[in-house]
Amino acid sequence: MTKQSLLIRDVPNHERPRERLLADGAKYLSNQELLAIILRTGSKDESVLQLAQRVLQKFDGLTMLKDATVEELKEIKGIGEAKAVEVCAVLELGRRITSLKLEERYVIRSPEDVSRYVMEDMRSLTQEHFVCLYLNTKNHVLHRETIFIGSLNASIVHPREVFKEALRRSAASFICLHNHPSGDPTPSREDIEVTKRLGECGKILGIELLDHVIIGDRTYISLKEKGYLT
Repeated sequence: MTKQSLLIRDVPNHERPRERLLADGAKYLSNQELLAIILRTGSKDESVLQLAQRVLQKFDGLTMLKDATVEELKEIKGIGEAKAVEVCAVLELGRRITSLKLEERYVIRSPEDVSRYVMEDMRSLTQEHFVCLYLNTKNHVLHRETIFIGSLNASIVHPREVFKEALRRSAASFICLHNHPSGDPTPSREDIEVTKRLGECGKILGIELLDHVIIGDRTYISLKEKGYLT
């Protein structure tokens, strides 16, 4: 069989892109091999590796491929709408990941920063949303997670759910917050109990609860400032 008609099944297992990624890691694969994994299949006359190479040649490598449209990709023989859409989706993910620069992450230094971060999308909610902001050592927000929706109850907001995400994100600390649909952020007994419970668990795990902020209608209350969290 000639090189021109070489199909992926004729390539030794240890040289196939997917097998190489699993064995060696993605960073050791060429642009052609990575694109071949995204494209998945070639045709009866051409391997996916050869198709990937033609795509890269048309777009001058990654230089122009990063801005390729679905229509431009479909002009290539062997690239249908499904393949074109998948490639464009991966390219967009790459752009978004690249834009996640650490210095652009939101920094929280005070309850006011928390309020500014969530006020507009939480003050008008008709149900209580219990949310955690997970921070790194520089107080940049790593992740925002809605843990529970409904009336706050110490038995429902389980520390397991809160700290599972903290461990997954390698967070150094976290901030709890929830809204009061009434618009009045005055803490309830349950609010205080949940705060103390999570604060104690945080001390044990070494992931500090910095604050619990209650969001009202254009107003807020920090349970840290109120002395409920030490």
